[in-house]
Amino acid sequence: MQTNTFFSTSLEKTLVSILGNSVKIIDINRITGGDINDAFELTLNDGSQLFMKCNKKDNISFFHTEAAGLKAIAQTNTIRTPHILSIGTEDSSVGCSFMLLEFIKEKRRISNYWETFAHQLAAMHQAPIENFVPAGSYGFMENNYIGASPQINSAHQSWTSFFRDCRLEPQLKAAEHYFHANDLKKFIRLLDQTDYFLKEPEHPSLLHGDLWSGNVITGNDGRAWLIDPAVYVGHAEADIAMTELFGRFPQTFYEAYQEVSPLQPEYERRRDLYNLYHLLNHLNLFGAAYLASVKRILGKYIP
Repeated sequence: MQTNTFFSTSLEKTLVSILGNSVKIIDINRITGGDINDAFELTLNDGSQLFMKCNKKDNISFFHTEAAGLKAIAQTNTIRTPHILSIGTEDSSVGCSFMLLEFIKEKRRISNYWETFAHQLAAMHQAPIENFVPAGSYGFMENNYIGASPQINSAHQSWTSFFRDCRLEPQLKAAEHYFHANDLKKFIRLLDQTDYFLKEPEHPSLLHGDLWSGNVITGNDGRAWLIDPAVYVGHAEADIAMTELFGRFPQTFYEAYQEVSPLQPEYERRRDLYNLYHLLNHLNLFGAAYLASVKRILGKYIP
């Protein structure tokens, strides 16, 4: 794909401001796999590559909030994330917003890849969170997105009230047209009993927020790096639960995590309730294929 048929000079001006006057884009290749953004590999005239994500011009907030999440994870000095170069808009006929990041060339994994990742994640979950929630213990400094859905991060002092008010309830409101009156009554009972089913953590933790295998990549150092976060401060076991939703990580990961940060008793009793949030979100984003899974979990907690 030639740059003069896809972008105007806005992107190249951005690159010049970052890397200098001699920089030119000589090739752009689309990268497949993303559901929300278009992704491209940019090759520069010095042979280096950059990674670019694009969306509609009006959706630039996707990239600003993603950048805030990546920076928050980086601030814990525990797990690597791609370096952010720039966020901007392209004013050509394409009319898109974009984010430029370093290009990750996946290396061969280190021998203890999953154990190292588990220990790093546990360290991130134990890192100080005071800078991330100015007015409370749970939430984040700004709202962001879970996939393409808005994610509310209003500050709360209680984890259980935060999960009820900012996670389950908004997704349920968006999905209520999928449910009969009896199911909606069950959901109301579930929301009323959130304090019973969930447990306050020993300490608040910065979470990736969307921690499944597609958002963990092998970085330039052969270790696990995190991408596409939906960060907030919450209960660490919500991140662990997400890793078990769409195919588990290897058992060595969970054993290594527990060596550093043991899960609270009866985590398995709470796991599906955390994942109900993600399944409701998938129901809202992708349709009725997720309805049976949502109803199964609802019936588990409210027969």
